[in-house]
Amino acid sequence: MCELTLYVPEIEDLWFRQRLMADPATMSYNANWPVNYEGYHRETGCIDFPREWWADWYADWMDAKPERWYAYIRRGADGAWLGEVCFHHTPEKDWWDMGIIIYAPFRGQGYASPALRLLAAEAFDCGVSRLHNDFEVARNEVSAWKAHLAAGFRDAGTENGVRHFLLTPEDFYGTPQD
Repeated sequence: MCELTLYVPEIEDLWFRQRLMADPATMSYNANWPVNYEGYHRETGCIDFPREWWADWYADWMDAKPERWYAYIRRGADGAWLGEVCFHHTPEKDWWDMGIIIYAPFRGQGYASPALRLLAAEAFDCGVSRLHNDFEVARNEVSAWKAHLAAGFRDAGTENGVRHFLLTPEDFYGTPQD
């Protein structure tokens, strides 16, 4: 497996996020969610991200650690951007929800778990206490579940048809030996 790094994009690099959000193959996991927000296309899962939204989005997400953080996944061998990772604080749950999207042409190549480990290291280095992700069980996203488990997340159970995964610094780094 080739080395991965995380790259915090400049505003002019957001064309890649726009490409991810507009790609039906990449966003297919997001199709048919029962939500209604501006720019969401239920039939494909794609999300509009027009250039006129970039400045506000960028101001909200950049330089906001530990409240929220965002980066591209970059392959070390050639610098290709493979997807994105992020986290944001969910105070009512006392955890940080995280996300990962691997661009469809790069799926199934073993990038998700290493990218999740890089995200976790970034999160825990800035004081995050718990990373969380969840998946609707009906979607049967076994490859995503396996990637999270391989990165050290633990299955925190299923509630109301949603499977939860959590990762703490102790889970990630291990408990120090006395």
